[in-house]
Amino acid sequence: MPKMKTRRGAAKRFKVRPSGKIKCGQANHRHLLECKSRKLKRHSRGSTTVNPANAAQVARQLPYG
Repeated sequence: MPKMKTRRGAAKRFKVRPSGKIKCGQANHRHLLECKSRKLKRHSRGSTTVNPANAAQVARQLPYG
């Protein structure tokens, strides 16, 4: 049986943590930052985990993650 292909777009956006949860970047921190509050910009730095409702879809795209 051939190897499964990884979705390259997903591989660039998500990483699997040692616990098995999937790490992703925070949203709302790309543009139009002057109208957003300081608190929103501060909390959208760094990374977070994928919502459990979407985790199965993302994990399917990362077969060897």
